[in-house]
Amino acid sequence: MPSFDIVSEFDRHEATNAVDQANREVQTRFDFRGVDAGFTLEGDSVALEAEADFQLQQMLEMLRGRLIARGIDARCMDVKEPELSGVRARQTVTLKQGLEQADAKDIVKRIKASKAKVQAQIQGEKVRVTGKKRDDLQGIMALLRGEEGPDLPLQFDNFRD
Repeated sequence: MPSFDIVSEFDRHEATNAVDQANREVQTRFDFRGVDAGFTLEGDSVALEAEADFQLQQMLEMLRGRLIARGIDARCMDVKEPELSGVRARQTVTLKQGLEQADAKDIVKRIKASKAKVQAQIQGEKVRVTGKKRDDLQGIMALLRGEEGPDLPLQFDNFRD
């Protein structure tokens, strides 16, 4: 019976490359000349550090652009509030991975509401969808990618025919 998994993941290696590219861009940009600013990747979070709040906003846009260029969905970014302390400004961006239980339940609810002849099961941090026809499964993929789908970075893998 055909099936596939709905997951929310990103490639850690590509995230490392994106942070490195953003660091190089900060060092070469004219408006950051003479400014002590940079990115550090610690596990699933990226720490942005600069001298002022407006520089953090520019750095956040740089990071977002680099992540998108490396094939990582920008919706996986969970941006925390900036911490301003005198001379330094810090901000943490967490890269979310895995479906939370509430999001998985929402996806299953949307699939059931579509009245497609498929079954959806929550299995840990992923949702497995099975059906008799491959076309039904592809219809579910189109539904979740479309306007009615959740605002989450979803990937579809482990497609079995």
